[in-house]
Amino acid sequence: MTAEPLERSLDHDPLTRPGLPPDDLPLDLRTARESDLPELRRLDEEVFQDFAYPGFLLRQLFDMYEEHFLVLDDGTGRLRGYVLAATRTLGRDSWILGLCVTPDRRRHGLGRELMREVLNRLRRDGIQVVRLTVEPANLAAIFLYRSLGFRPEEPDGGLRPDYFGPGVHRQIMRLDLAPDRGLP
Repeated sequence: MTAEPLERSLDHDPLTRPGLPPDDLPLDLRTARESDLPELRRLDEEVFQDFAYPGFLLRQLFDMYEEHFLVLDDGTGRLRGYVLAATRTLGRDSWILGLCVTPDRRRHGLGRELMREVLNRLRRDGIQVVRLTVEPANLAAIFLYRSLGFRPEEPDGGLRPDYFGPGVHRQIMRLDLAPDRGLP
């Protein structure tokens, strides 16, 4: 697996290589903007299909969690991925509500970069526990989350039959964030 070149408007640490073809141009990992909402809807529908967020909900999630809604912008008007984390007003826990990368950009470390950045922001904001759900057969996602320190939620191992309705099972995973612990 090779790392995708990224430009980080978040920390101004460009990772670029000259002479890349258009599909390999650097991506800008940045906070989502209101103007991204139509493209976020398109991206969400492309990746999640039947499980995509309705447009009105995506809008409300943006309004509520803008600081933890990060995107990969290819500079041409197309978003190539996003991560969204929700936090509670009171409390020290969070849920990852969405992570996606377009099929043409998968397996290049972009999901990991999105997760690392949002987890760093959550840690900075005092979050101590992060949870997420994943389809039990999505082994690539499960391996990614495990490599970042997520483990199945106890005591039942995290498997929740019918979590999103009949036949729609999910694995619940949890990461305990330590203030001084770096991410893999």
